[in-house]
Amino acid sequence: MQMEAQEPTAAVLLCEVVVMEILSWLPAKPLTRLKLVCKSWNSIISDPHFVKLHLHRSPKNAILLFTPLDEENIWGLVFSSVDSFIQNPSSTLDAQENRYSLHVNDWVVGSCNGLVCVAHVLDHTKTDIWHIWVRLLNPLTGYISENSPCLRVNMHTALGFGYDESSGSYKVLAIIWDSSGTLITQVYSFGGSSWKRIKSFPAFPFSCQDNGYFIGGTLNWIAFRTPHAADYDWYAVTLDMLMLVSFDLKSDTSKEIPLPKGIDEIPGQEPTLGVWGNSLYLLHDYNSTHLIAWQMKEFGDENSWTQLLKISFHHLGVECLFPGFVFENGNVFMLRGRHGFEAVFYDRRDNSVKRVNISSDTHYLDAFDYVESLVQLC
Repeated sequence: MQMEAQEPTAAVLLCEVVVMEILSWLPAKPLTRLKLVCKSWNSIISDPHFVKLHLHRSPKNAILLFTPLDEENIWGLVFSSVDSFIQNPSSTLDAQENRYSLHVNDWVVGSCNGLVCVAHVLDHTKTDIWHIWVRLLNPLTGYISENSPCLRVNMHTALGFGYDESSGSYKVLAIIWDSSGTLITQVYSFGGSSWKRIKSFPAFPFSCQDNGYFIGGTLNWIAFRTPHAADYDWYAVTLDMLMLVSFDLKSDTSKEIPLPKGIDEIPGQEPTLGVWGNSLYLLHDYNSTHLIAWQMKEFGDENSWTQLLKISFHHLGVECLFPGFVFENGNVFMLRGRHGFEAVFYDRRDNSVKRVNISSDTHYLDAFDYVESLVQLC
């Protein structure tokens, strides 16, 4: 006689709810091991609703993702807490236990919700044409998405990666300056079958190496109002040539964000953007003697630009610095020295300065906010 399947009792359902609630507060790394405890826990932890709940409750900005380029020109992903990196940057970047190796032709576009977007770039030197495929990685779970369709572009191309919460889709934006001086903008939604050409971006980022800064469902760049070649002379740039451009991933449209009203002259070096928490930051030098940092406290509100910091290079103990990264809600700044392996950390909470030399094995360094998660595309 065939037994009928029994409906779970109220007590069983209540127990699962309690287990889900408890597990959702745990860090992501132990959860990947707890999936092995039993089928029930594996089912709970793998459920998309749980993954979304856990991501919502995960601490933000707890981990940094670095992309150092080593002496063999191999890119890697290195994960670290802010404190560990500040205490000993060289040991952090050289550590093998928190490193995820990439292919020599890989290029990290950005990180969002625990997913890292990587572009695989093949350079055809004779024609200056790049073939680009993008994919998503979750270094914690080992998830790797399928490659996007191939994007064929010239060498002057800027990329950005972010998340459109309204549609639940992860997107890559490509801003292409073709040989005729025309800007072409294409967007790819992961899981889709093609790149979509959209209304052209109003300006070109002044560095192809600058990925778009993701905040509030938008990608943001400092850009030139008029396209310039990659070998432009910064000393010939004027203030009215610069603009901040914000691309909305929901509507696939862009708009200009005015620079802070207190900027009245062109910086001596290229300024840089930064994102921490829910704030956008703009860092630049003043008269080649001071570092100035601005914070847009309410993203999208140009009137919320606030000068967060103005400090002299003399106080920092250096003659020249290049704007770098922002950590800890705008309290800690990492600045690059004139030589690539020098770094200065300034903590405005106690006015402390720390000067360090970064490992000479690190030929290039970029940093992203990162949160460990269980997210992967269906």
